[in-house]
Amino acid sequence: MRLFLKPRLFLIFFVTVSVANTAIAETKPASHEEVEELRQTVRELATRVSALEEELNKQKSAAVVDTASLKPAVFTLPAANIRSSVESISSSGVAATNAQVATAQSTPAIPALPTTLPGGATLNYALDGYYEYDFNHPIGRVQYLRPYDVLSNAFSLNQADFIFDWQPDVASGRRYGMRLDLQFGQATETLQGNPANEPRPEVYRNIFQAYGTYVVPLSKGLTVDVGKWASSLGIEGNYTKDQMNYSRSFWFDYLPFYHEGVRVGYKWNDKLTLNYWLVNGTNQSEPTNGYKDELFGFTAQPAKTVLWNFNYYVGQDHPDVTPATNCTAPVQPGLCLAPIIPAPNGKAHIFDSYATWNATPKLTLALEGDYVIQRLWANAAAGESSAPSEVYGGAGYARYQLTPRTAFAGRGEYLSDKGGLYTGTSQVLNEFTGTYEYKFGDGFLARVEFRRDASNVPFFLTNKPGVLATTQPTFGIGMVWWYGAKQGAW
Repeated sequence: MRLFLKPRLFLIFFVTVSVANTAIAETKPASHEEVEELRQTVRELATRVSALEEELNKQKSAAVVDTASLKPAVFTLPAANIRSSVESISSSGVAATNAQVATAQSTPAIPALPTTLPGGATLNYALDGYYEYDFNHPIGRVQYLRPYDVLSNAFSLNQADFIFDWQPDVASGRRYGMRLDLQFGQATETLQGNPANEPRPEVYRNIFQAYGTYVVPLSKGLTVDVGKWASSLGIEGNYTKDQMNYSRSFWFDYLPFYHEGVRVGYKWNDKLTLNYWLVNGTNQSEPTNGYKDELFGFTAQPAKTVLWNFNYYVGQDHPDVTPATNCTAPVQPGLCLAPIIPAPNGKAHIFDSYATWNATPKLTLALEGDYVIQRLWANAAAGESSAPSEVYGGAGYARYQLTPRTAFAGRGEYLSDKGGLYTGTSQVLNEFTGTYEYKFGDGFLARVEFRRDASNVPFFLTNKPGVLATTQPTFGIGMVWWYGAKQGAW
């Protein structure tokens, strides 16, 4: 950039210097008044030059300055004696300014956390914590049916995350990529800690996602992922910043969190993508039986403001082995198992559909519907009952962006747990959540939330042993920080 002196200031400077030179060139002795006037002129010149040099030095520290345009006005004066007087008067101020600039230039910049790597990979970081108050004052401060905000009256770390994301770049000739999500905190225990689903949960506990991707050159693209990924059953996901509310719904808690296996997405056209999975099971990095679960579904975008997902999932997640203590040789290192004979062979069927509509630039609406039916036995073999357990219901969402920094969101849901497949108790659940969001900046937000869970039977903990409540009202504050180069939802 270039720095120019204002024409009016330059004219005053030039006229003043000329007058001073004329006064000095006079041969007759100057009067006392003339000497004082000349001294005052010199002082004003010194002040003006000092101000100009200070402005110049500030610009130098912020950008590259073309000093060639400054030399005639600032540094070349027509009278050497006037220049000497001005430099003498202002030398201390200019020296101080130059010293400050030199100090600023010599101070090394503080490096930021890396967000990109050569080749286009992004590094991303997140921290999510909360404080919640349960008006029931439950024993042990435990809140039922809350997958993430599990504790009351406690400052809690929900999760700390590190995400490495390297997407395929077909345009540049690279058809492969990979994704790794590491997670620590309370949510990790929720997602990974169930030994009924994982024979060795500690091996995978902090790996939320880890999969490789390859785009097969077939028509508009056939994307294949191999590894472990977050389940897309249900509209809500793991990272709070991408959700409408802070707490998660009953349906997020009940539907699968993750799968391991192979998934394929075929882009039929610009509005329709077909999906197929072949996986070990629900919430299983290692399988508990020999059956492979499957998903058939699609993602449709009939309009720019509407996105619709439909999934049908069929699985058999009953284990065919049980932990034992009398093995002569472990099946796997650290595992001593005994077969279950006969093993239950009943199937689980999940029908899941959800849609999002950006009704206006500020208003977003979403709706989810789910139906789950599961049998322990495919028939009445061995005298076992094959009567199914059912869970059905749905949830509705609304979010309004009041200002660029503030938003309001609401969620209402209904879940009928016939046979206690989800909660262990046959009951009907509903809840309402109201959330206020304030975004301090790109990478930091806070959410204040009131939520009320309700059941048609006493189910929720209170501060009295053995006494249960039909409602669970809570008030919470969640804080989320994130940083990284990955755009959009994580």
